[in-house]
Amino acid sequence: MAEEDEKRKTRPKSAVVCGYPISIFFIVVNEFCERFSYYGMRAVLVLYFKYFLRWDDDFATTIYHTFVALCYLTPILGAIVADSWLGKFKTIVYLSIVYTLGQIIMAVSAIHDITDTNKDGTPDNMTVHVALSMVGLMLIALGTGGIKPCVAAFGGDQFEDHQEKQRSTFFSIFYLSINAGSLLSTVITPILRAQECGIHTQQKCYPLAFGVPAALMVVALIVFIVGSGMYNKTDPQGNIMVKVCKCIGFAVKNRFRHRSSQYPKKEHWMDWAEDKYDKLLIAQVKMVLKVLFLYIPLPMFWALFDQQGSRWTLQATTMDGDFGVLIIQPDQMQTVNPILILILVPIVDSLIYPLISKCKLNFSPLRRMTVGMFLAAMAFVAAGLVQIQIDQTLPKFPSSTESQVKFINMVNRRLDVRAGTHQFTLEPFTANDDYLTFEQIVDLNLGSNVTYVKSLQDGSRNTMVIVQDGGEPRPLSFHDITAKPEQGANAIRFFNGFDSALNVTVGNQDYGETVPNNMSTYVDVPQGDAQFRIWNSAGQECVYSQKLGFGSSYTLIIPPTFTYDQNCSQSIRPVMNIGQNSFHMAWQIPQYFLITAGEVVFSVTGLEFSYSQAPSNMKSVLQAGWLLTVAVGNIIVLIVAEAATLSEQWAEYILFASLLVVVCFVFAFMAYFYTYIDPTKIEAEFAQKEPEEKGKRKSLEMVKKMDPVDRLDDDSSSSSSSDNEEKM
Repeated sequence: MAEEDEKRKTRPKSAVVCGYPISIFFIVVNEFCERFSYYGMRAVLVLYFKYFLRWDDDFATTIYHTFVALCYLTPILGAIVADSWLGKFKTIVYLSIVYTLGQIIMAVSAIHDITDTNKDGTPDNMTVHVALSMVGLMLIALGTGGIKPCVAAFGGDQFEDHQEKQRSTFFSIFYLSINAGSLLSTVITPILRAQECGIHTQQKCYPLAFGVPAALMVVALIVFIVGSGMYNKTDPQGNIMVKVCKCIGFAVKNRFRHRSSQYPKKEHWMDWAEDKYDKLLIAQVKMVLKVLFLYIPLPMFWALFDQQGSRWTLQATTMDGDFGVLIIQPDQMQTVNPILILILVPIVDSLIYPLISKCKLNFSPLRRMTVGMFLAAMAFVAAGLVQIQIDQTLPKFPSSTESQVKFINMVNRRLDVRAGTHQFTLEPFTANDDYLTFEQIVDLNLGSNVTYVKSLQDGSRNTMVIVQDGGEPRPLSFHDITAKPEQGANAIRFFNGFDSALNVTVGNQDYGETVPNNMSTYVDVPQGDAQFRIWNSAGQECVYSQKLGFGSSYTLIIPPTFTYDQNCSQSIRPVMNIGQNSFHMAWQIPQYFLITAGEVVFSVTGLEFSYSQAPSNMKSVLQAGWLLTVAVGNIIVLIVAEAATLSEQWAEYILFASLLVVVCFVFAFMAYFYTYIDPTKIEAEFAQKEPEEKGKRKSLEMVKKMDPVDRLDDDSSSSSSSDNEEKM
């Protein structure tokens, strides 16, 4: 007690505002900035993998979930370092420096001008970018995971024992700062990503999208260090997690050491640790293991939940994000989750649960968690149904054994075209409605005695432009894109049928010069009203406007009859190669609602249940176990995504939903046999017996230290005494 009083005297005299130590202000601001940094970076991460590093959907998803898994594995390391070695304050500072460095490296890795670039603006030496990205992500995972178990506990350390009410309010504010940082970052960083930036070439601005979170992490570190003189910093007390692991390890080792039948059976396998550890600790470990056993099915929930940032974001790239008053980027749809949390948590706590209670239904914590898992499964059923509708709106691209062709007539007269078995008529400066499918070779007749034999590449899409060559029309072949344009942009190109070279610009982006009877390269144009400026070397120009949606592709024809006058834009003919995304992002809201409702009744209840069933000194152990289920859940995504090899994305969604439903039944079965306990009552019972147990253990240790001869004499006398008692 004297030591505790001495600590209270030496703790810093932090200013107090309304009963709260002002030091918590620095901790709350630090947490807000750190969560902004983490969620902001994570919001655009899968799109960075796909569109900057050029990884396919499966590999981008794999690396994304590997990173998230590492973020939830490292808290165990952070807790051990803080409690056993550095203390919470130093652990937060040192790992925040590592964290900040990782964010800065991520921002640098996204600068496409740090290496040579190709004609399309993509980095030439991708190895540098991949290496920097992986180093940055590993440092971020170590930093964010390492400080995760420390910051909240460090905030709680700032309060005196009599400030329970203020401490409880602090944790509510702390949780609010987490959600506020998450919400703002998932709104802002996708907007930053959508900007165009670059020194030599213009690209999506991933350096800015990663750079702002890096800056916020620098702010978080500075704010936390500034408050250093006001903090109550407790010394490391030894890690209870390590002690628990040692106790379990000793019990297992002792159990296998005494396998023979001559040793009496124990009521519980942890009782084999009684030779070294007191019964109170063993009883506490039993309570922890009982809850950890229930954690076994939980990772499947997180396997579905964390796909909001990977599969669901990729799904949104094929949808229409025009909400009228605002345009939603695919990665901004993740903001629906924190918004719904802020709405649903008070509704569930103040309305749903009381209503269920009035109906006299036993909606226990474990039953709530079961319902939460089922809601998450239904969310993936909804995602599967949405994906089916999206697939129906997507164009049919050629298989690996066929090719597709669209024909454009650039001759100023009607043409009768026969391509293989297909026959049709093309009006001047128009194209046929849809792509035609062929084998490798197509015989093409353009209404004359000449038949062209064109060889086609398997799996390709092509446009054949028919131009006038002297007296006979002839075809020119150009390759088309065979996938939806990236990130919801629109792939636009021009065919110049005019008799002189032309230049085309859109905004600040220059398409370059196009010579007569040639096709320009594709350029990505964002959604909205696009204005194209067409001009020649003589200074004559024409402005053509077109409203673009998401994910379309057009070939804009400049006909031979083009003239620079006030009606010039009307002569330009758009030919649609890929239709715009027509299925609206609003259809993702039901799946977000279901997954968020599942999170509210699963995650919040799970933390509450774990806290109520945990011994007083082992709540951090269960917190680490809870975070571990998140890590394992992300590992499950990697396994299923790699092993399933399903060709249809909707089928993968249904597979995940089915797996969670099965796990839901398993968890419900386990929960049925679980008996709720009162850890405080159990600890009090063992605390009363503790002095007696310590005395027995001390006597046993003294006997073990005795000389072998003395111990033999002692055993003999004990045996004689025992014999005499039997005779009596």
